Amino acid sequence: MSKRVGIIGAGVSGLAAIWCCLEEGLEPTCFERSDDVGGLWKFSDHTEEGRASIYQSVFTNSSKEMMCFPDFPYLDDYPNYMHHSKLQEYIKTYAQKKDLLRYIQFETLVSSIKKCPSFLVTGQSVVVTEKDGKQESTIFDAVMICSGHHVYPNLPTDSFPGLDQFRGNYLHSRDYKNPEAFKGKRVLVIGLGNSGSDIAVELSRLATQVIISTRSASWVMSRVWDDGYPRDMMYVTRFASFLRNVLPSFISDWLYVQKMNTWFKHENYGLMPLNGSLRKEPVFNDELPSRILCGTLSIKPSVKEFTETSAVFEDGTVFEAIDSVIFATGYDYSYPFLDETIMKSRNNEVTLLKGIFPPLMEKPTLAVIGLVQSLGAAIPTADLQARWAAKVFANSCTLPTTNEMMDDTDEKMGEKLKWFGQSQTLQTDYITYMDELGSFIGAKPNIPWLFLTDPRLALEVYFGPCSPYQFRLMGPGKWDGARNAILTQWNRTVKATRTRVVSEVQRPHPFYNLLKMLSFPLLLLAVTLTFY
Repeated sequence: MSKRVGIIGAGVSGLAAIWCCLEEGLEPTCFERSDDVGGLWKFSDHTEEGRASIYQSVFTNSSKEMMCFPDFPYLDDYPNYMHHSKLQEYIKTYAQKKDLLRYIQFETLVSSIKKCPSFLVTGQSVVVTEKDGKQESTIFDAVMICSGHHVYPNLPTDSFPGLDQFRGNYLHSRDYKNPEAFKGKRVLVIGLGNSGSDIAVELSRLATQVIISTRSASWVMSRVWDDGYPRDMMYVTRFASFLRNVLPSFISDWLYVQKMNTWFKHENYGLMPLNGSLRKEPVFNDELPSRILCGTLSIKPSVKEFTETSAVFEDGTVFEAIDSVIFATGYDYSYPFLDETIMKSRNNEVTLLKGIFPPLMEKPTLAVIGLVQSLGAAIPTADLQARWAAKVFANSCTLPTTNEMMDDTDEKMGEKLKWFGQSQTLQTDYITYMDELGSFIGAKPNIPWLFLTDPRLALEVYFGPCSPYQFRLMGPGKWDGARNAILTQWNRTVKATRTRVVSEVQRPHPFYNLLKMLSFPLLLLAVTLTFY
């Protein structure tokens, strides 16, 4: 009999998990709290307990060619960066075309996941669910948790003296839906992540004054990159990743800071990060510097304290007569249906092999999908995680020993601190992480072999965008359409913007652009070596 796998959540991670289980001959059952697929991208005009929440104006920060399911490209006419409604349309189409809906039990809450008494032998778990006021217990051979990490808001009220005396109202960005209620108001936004900057920019058109308070600031990037191409398609390439890893750190850091500061000089806008060489995810906002130039939005340091009507910042300045404070302070990891010690097995830190498997579990029958925040798109990352997990459940892949898994986790934590600094998020480099997962299941592209057998494809794979199709190009789970999808990805990119035809299609030349960017530091290195 095929193994039964319980899947928690029918967002993009849950749908990927269902499909990957089916590919491995497993029997998936997915439990979804709401009445539809989509998870985070299923918009509601009000917040719902236990569900992720987005605001009406949300657009994606990853372009369509970089954030698709690897065997399911977007249609040509889809915009490169999509409104949430357009992405939800794609997600629902994927679920329907793959016939995944029949494996999902909607409006079903998972209340607990516990090991069976026979877990040491079978690895089985009991999943307790609730629907229409009735509880039901089901035994599964394995479980995938795909419920995301944008559900439980981090609202650090204890970190702001005087907030309890503040007469205005305050809320978390999770509860923000649209700007109408803030028309003519004076608003303080605390936090400079993607949500904080989006909300502040939107409010700056209707509110009297908007200020963003930030502790460490951030690089702010436009979605539109060199020569008007999508940023991630130009930046997330194998060749660029290779250079970042082999160049001396002082050159790599210098190049990174120079590139991040190309669009505008962050120091002139109060946005220069405290440690600019850290590879933290930048903020993506095409309008933030413009709103600062227009004077409708300002940047300030951390709030030192609140008074009844004002906020006093660390630099001594004061924002008077505040009507509302919006905390864009992120989310806490929480899986209330699961014993917390399974994921946080040491020093209250999330301890998971590759951000997926709890290393201290006696049997490898629990996987967390979609928790890792790689510097790339979530959909292909979740797909590759789910493929590996499904193969482990099907006994097609084996995990290392517990000691080896703990050592690997420690090593990755050290690398994370070096590249991304102290952070609660499980951040990692996209291509490095994807290649690592791909190598476990035989799906990592063999670049030397491609150059020998298919040079045209190899050039696009190595120097072009590291698009999701690359991980369905060879090995188990190979998709026959992957080669064509890679070779035509720029056609689909340009098709969405080329609505008025005036000349031939222009395609980027990433190899030339990178050589141009590297010319000065390479010359500097050569001169330095000459005089040693």
